Amino acid sequence: MSTKNIFWLAGENSGDLHASIVLQKIQQLHPDWQNLGVGGPLMQKYGFQPLFSFARFSVMGFVEVLKHLSFFLNVEHQIKEKFLSAPPDLVVLVDYPGLNMRIARLAKKLNIPVLYFISPQFWAWKYKRIFKLKKFTDRIAYILPFEQQYFEKHAVKASYVGHPIAEEITLKLDKSEFAAKYNLNTSKTWLGFLPGSRDNEIKKMLPVYLQTMTKFDPTKFEFLLSQATSVSAKLFDYLLQQTKVKPVIIPEDRYEMMKHADFMVATSGTATIETGYLGTPFLLAYKTSNLSYQLGKHFIKIGRIGLPNIILDEDLIPELIQSEVNCTNLAKQIGHFLENPAEYERLKTGLRRLHELLEKKTTSEEVSKIIMELVNE
Repeated sequence: MSTKNIFWLAGENSGDLHASIVLQKIQQLHPDWQNLGVGGPLMQKYGFQPLFSFARFSVMGFVEVLKHLSFFLNVEHQIKEKFLSAPPDLVVLVDYPGLNMRIARLAKKLNIPVLYFISPQFWAWKYKRIFKLKKFTDRIAYILPFEQQYFEKHAVKASYVGHPIAEEITLKLDKSEFAAKYNLNTSKTWLGFLPGSRDNEIKKMLPVYLQTMTKFDPTKFEFLLSQATSVSAKLFDYLLQQTKVKPVIIPEDRYEMMKHADFMVATSGTATIETGYLGTPFLLAYKTSNLSYQLGKHFIKIGRIGLPNIILDEDLIPELIQSEVNCTNLAKQIGHFLENPAEYERLKTGLRRLHELLEKKTTSEEVSKIIMELVNE
């Protein structure tokens, strides 16, 4: 097979992670292929060439995107110039629908094949996107099993490829090793907190999580706090200094933290499905700007925001949204599950079903096969 040029667009940390496992497989099979575009440090480990600063793409919320509109318009313009001067053999779009739907249209107009890996959540809002997906893509690789019904209904060429977290999550430390590394007391109850991977999430969620910790007896509880490398260390440290509570900071080994904690609190996003997959009982919390929330309420057409709940089609994981996100409510929910073994076990049983659903296929292999097909057509 001759050398191929593939243009990737993954604008968030989760997309960088999900694309990286496919790139690893592609590099093994075809080390001479050129992979470039928008992507992060994990993709770069496998020979990916970034054309833009990845950090600038991590924007979430209606208002926040509007503030950075000129940047995204400039990126779109530069991508168009790239497609015109040196058309790639394939465009692989990873999630990130705000920009990726526009790039799909552009690529299709220029007769460049398009694979959409991790399709937009059109079933939650902007349902008409499914018709644009059908028109502007050659294939969709979807990762949520229930999406099949929608693609079949509208005769969209799509393939279920399993969920990438089944490959991405690896545990290097058992509970005793994890405890030794972070000097944790195994006789205490471990509460873990995942405040998010963006600065605007940290600003809204971390103070609430720190306040929640103060509701529990530190002689009986260990407080574990994940610190993502993508957030400002200065901001993180500043917010920590505003409280007397002293959580154990987990800068790495977050999968071990999710697995070994007795209960988790996760900010809505990829962390919820990762925690769910690992089987640890948790609750979901999410807070954004009031304007973004009001706009979201108007447009979003489903009653759940947590992917574990959406996939299982039940209200398994508690979801605390916007004004519900305060230390009193969080502490009450945590206490409810820790003090009621039957409720705690109900959560664990539901999450075992989630695990079984998501590990039926190997995503990197399935997506690589589709890429091979598309570049050879």
